[in-house]
Amino acid sequence: MTWLQFGETMDEKPHITTDEDVIPQVCRACEARHGGICSVLNGSQLAALNKHSAKRTIDPGTEVVGQGENVNTYSNILRGVVKLSKMMADGRQQIVGLQFAPDFLGRPFSRESSLTAEAATTTEICAFPRAAVERMIADTPGLEHKLYDQSLKELDEARDWMLTLGRKTAREKVASFLHLIATHIDPEADDGCTFDLPLSRADIADFLGLTIETVSRQMTKLRKEKVILVENNRHVTVPDIERLNEAAGND
Repeated sequence: MTWLQFGETMDEKPHITTDEDVIPQVCRACEARHGGICSVLNGSQLAALNKHSAKRTIDPGTEVVGQGENVNTYSNILRGVVKLSKMMADGRQQIVGLQFAPDFLGRPFSRESSLTAEAATTTEICAFPRAAVERMIADTPGLEHKLYDQSLKELDEARDWMLTLGRKTAREKVASFLHLIATHIDPEADDGCTFDLPLSRADIADFLGLTIETVSRQMTKLRKEKVILVENNRHVTVPDIERLNEAAGND
């Protein structure tokens, strides 16, 4: 004979814990959970990784990791823009890339950083110990493939940027930079978007291999042509993303 507990009926069924149930609450609304490396992890793996994770908010101009430093953590970018740069032996510096949410920040199995990662804007990251991530990579083929895909994506973007720097006009270079920001700040935008420039005019010039004066002139021309709208010198609105794409000389 089956005995019922107080308040229980014959129609009630015991709750079966699913993989979704064990996903930490903090991960459920996280962009990296749906678009970044964590998208390939199951609930139990997310719970295990979450035990070692720490969220950090980083002010603009603050280093996440310096060139030549030992790497103890990897990170998911949750919000903001991170500037990647390399320093030459004589002190000259070159911006070599930008990373956005939900990019993975770091190079697995490398003990030393080959570049400097610095917050270009107020940035939020979710950091994990290097050892914990590398153990999970070894046990999770899907995570390894996701990181491989990001590496190939970054390689393709680097090749595209070589074309921008080597063959495009000054106008196309500035438009390409603005298109890069617009499409990464809001990847879902089809008919325009709004953003604050994450870099100073000097940094934009460094990134594009132009002078500050040339960057300012080309921004003014794009504004007069209504390709972009600019407020307070940093707040940019792109009314038509396809028109900006054409100005950048992209296919």
